[in-house]
Amino acid sequence: MVGVWATSPFGQFADVMVELASGHRILLAPDAATAEFIGDTYVFDETRLVEVTATFDAGNLVVEAGQLRIRARVGARSILGYAAALLPRRLAVHPRWLRAISPVAARLSPGVQTAGSARDGRREFYGVTDVRRIDAAVVSWEGRDAGELAPIRPPLRFGFSSVPSRPGVATVQTTVLAEPC
Repeated sequence: MVGVWATSPFGQFADVMVELASGHRILLAPDAATAEFIGDTYVFDETRLVEVTATFDAGNLVVEAGQLRIRARVGARSILGYAAALLPRRLAVHPRWLRAISPVAARLSPGVQTAGSARDGRREFYGVTDVRRIDAAVVSWEGRDAGELAPIRPPLRFGFSSVPSRPGVATVQTTVLAEPC
């Protein structure tokens, strides 16, 4: 799971959460401060501080992070993306809305939730405003080809929510609150 943060308490940055077939969970983070924040929020077995770059241009997503390389062709908006685009942004990212629709999200996409508790007890919300398909990808980990594009199964285990099983690029506003809303 690649995170490209346009705005955050740490400015703009990218990070990657990797779960190997063995279940070993690795955070690839650009510096100690972001690694600490992400590590306090999600669960990892290992953290690696590496240069992380992620660019999205002309339908191509390119990610380089330590021993990870991703080259993906991003396709059309998915059905979920069209549905998300119908909602006014203020509603789509509001914690009360996200808490209300979380059970529906879980039914439509097993493992996915839009509201839950972060590792450190803070409340966390994922407001999706767009989703696009990934039509093709070449991924390598530690110099080895990761294989063909395939559904994400079982769900990822970094926090309270996974991602949809079909690989895609989602525009998400993550909200983390220290107290209930």
